[in-house]
Amino acid sequence: MILCFALFMAAVVACLVTGKSLVWAILWGLCLFFALGLRRGYSTRELFAMAWKKGKSALIVVPVFLMIGMVTGLWRSSGTISFFLYHGLKGIDPTWFVLMAFLLSAALSFALGTSYGVCGTAGVVLMTLARSGGVSIAVTAGAVISGAYFGDRCSPMSSCANLVAACTGTKLYSNVKEMLKTALLPTLLTIAFYGVLSVRNPITEVDAATLDALQAHFYLTWPVMIPVAMMLVLPLLKLPVKWAMTASAAAALLVSVLLQEMPLMDALRTAIFGFAPEQPELSILSGGGLMSMTTASVIVFVTSLYSGILEGIEALLPAKKTVDRLADQIGLFPAMTLVSALVVMVFCNQSVMVIMDEQLLGESYEKRGGSRMERAMDIANSGVTIAGLVPWSIAISVPLTMLGAEYSAVPFAALLYLIPLCYLFTRRFFLPSQRLWRAE
Repeated sequence: MILCFALFMAAVVACLVTGKSLVWAILWGLCLFFALGLRRGYSTRELFAMAWKKGKSALIVVPVFLMIGMVTGLWRSSGTISFFLYHGLKGIDPTWFVLMAFLLSAALSFALGTSYGVCGTAGVVLMTLARSGGVSIAVTAGAVISGAYFGDRCSPMSSCANLVAACTGTKLYSNVKEMLKTALLPTLLTIAFYGVLSVRNPITEVDAATLDALQAHFYLTWPVMIPVAMMLVLPLLKLPVKWAMTASAAAALLVSVLLQEMPLMDALRTAIFGFAPEQPELSILSGGGLMSMTTASVIVFVTSLYSGILEGIEALLPAKKTVDRLADQIGLFPAMTLVSALVVMVFCNQSVMVIMDEQLLGESYEKRGGSRMERAMDIANSGVTIAGLVPWSIAISVPLTMLGAEYSAVPFAALLYLIPLCYLFTRRFFLPSQRLWRAE
C-alpha cells in the first residue's frame, strides 16, 4: 500500500516538474491501485465493479463540466465577458484600483464560475494596467486571485461547486445560497483590506486602449447579457442547472451570430474548441470551449474510479480511523481543514481533494449527526480555498502563471484564508439552517 502511494506521488512530482498533464499521473495511479487490489486477492470483475460504483457518480457531473466549457467559450464570442470588462474597467477610479480589481474579478468569476477563466481574461488586463500604472504586481495579483476564487467556490457555473454537490449528495443551488451566506463576513473584510491597499497603491491612470479595442470589436449592448440572465434566472424557476446552462449556451450562440455577426460554423467551432479572435489585441479573450474541460473531466472520472477501488479493498480504512480520531480531538471542521490541506499537498488539485474529503470524512459526519449540507459547506469553506494557498498546487500555480506574478502574491490573496478562518469562528451560527435543511 505504501509502495503504491509512493510510486503514485513520484508520478505526480514528475508531471509537475516536467510540465506534463496530471492526467498521466492519475492514470498511473489507477493502474497501481488496480494492481494492489489484484494482489489482495480480488478478481478483475470485482475491481471493475468497485471502480464503476464510484465512476458512474462522476458521470453525473462530467457533462456539466463539458457544458461549462461550451458556455464560457460562447460567452467570449457573444461579447458577454467583454461587457463585464468594458464597463468594469470604464468605472475604475484610479484611487481604488486594487479594490475594483477584486470586485470586477469577483463579479466575473461568479458569472463564469472559473478562476482560470477570470485570471486569463480580466486578470491579464488588470495586470497590464497595474504594470503600466506603477501598482504593486503582488498586490494586484492577490486581489485578482481572491476575486477569481469568489466565484470558483460558489458560482452555479463552477465545476468545483458542482463536484461538491455531486459528491455530498446535496442540491447545487441550496449549497450556493449557504456559501454566499458564509462568504459575507470574509468578503466584507477582504473589501476593507483591499480598500486600504488601494489607497496605498493608486494607479496613475487607466489605459484607454483596452477599452477602445473592446468597443471596436463588440456590440456591448444589453442583449449580450441575456446568456447571464438565463443562467441566473432559470434555476430560480426550478429548471435543472444543466438545462439552464444549455439555454445560456444557445442564447450566447444566437447573440454571437446575430449581434456580433460571427459565422454560424465559427460559433459552433467556438463552442467546441473555444474562442480564438483574429485580432491580436483581443487575444486575452481566447479560451473556453468544450475541449478546455476534457482534462478536468478525465481527472474527476479516473479519480472516482480508483477511489472506488481504494474504498472497496478497504485500503483507506486505517486513514479513516485516524481521521475519525482526529475529528474527536479537534472537531469536524478543523479535521476537514487539515485533511483537505494534506490531500491538496499530495494530489495538487481541488477535484481530487473534494472526492477524498468525502471519502475519508463522510462516515465521521454521519456518525456525529452532521448533515450532508454541513459536509458540503465544510468542504467549500476549507479545501476549496486552501488549495490556492499551496504553492505547488495547480489551483494557484496556473493562475499565477497566467497573471505573470510570483508566489509573493499569495499573502495578498486575502479571501483564500479569510473564508476558512471566519468560518472556523462563525460556523455554529450557520449550523441551525443546515440541520433544518437535513430535516426537510
